Amino acid sequence: MPETLSIISSETGGSRLPEDSLGVRGERLAAQFLEKLGFRIVVSNFKVPVGRNSKGVQVTGEIDIVALEDETLCFVEVKTRRSDEFTPVITAVDLKKQRQITRTARVYRKIFGVREMEYRFDVVTVLMPKHAAPEIKLARAYWTEGKFKKRSWNNNIWNDFD
Repeated sequence: MPETLSIISSETGGSRLPEDSLGVRGERLAAQFLEKLGFRIVVSNFKVPVGRNSKGVQVTGEIDIVALEDETLCFVEVKTRRSDEFTPVITAVDLKKQRQITRTARVYRKIFGVREMEYRFDVVTVLMPKHAAPEIKLARAYWTEGKFKKRSWNNNIWNDFD
């Protein structure tokens, strides 16, 4: 699996997990799973500054896996859990996480000049119970960037309220 690609200085105290953590093992399994499906892994753990929050603090975005499936660029979020007893693993990819990945993907596409290339947002879930084989699932096109496009006001909207 390709190594981490970051334009963030490693001296800033990146929050990378230990190599034996559940999340890192899940990402490794997810990459192997995608490769078996014919994906070509471009990079893993892509990190880049994506802007500032409401308090002016720099926000860093991360994409777990960037891969190609045929001619489509796939930004893949990997979620790993021990159990799905209370909620499905995929529910951890909430709107806030989707927005952060969408912003990061926009920066990625700009940096590498792939604005015209087809792309999508996928999720790989890895369920790793302690005493059973991992269960890995892929949700292609789990969300679209259009979900986060700012809507413009139409002055005629109020004409419907006569």
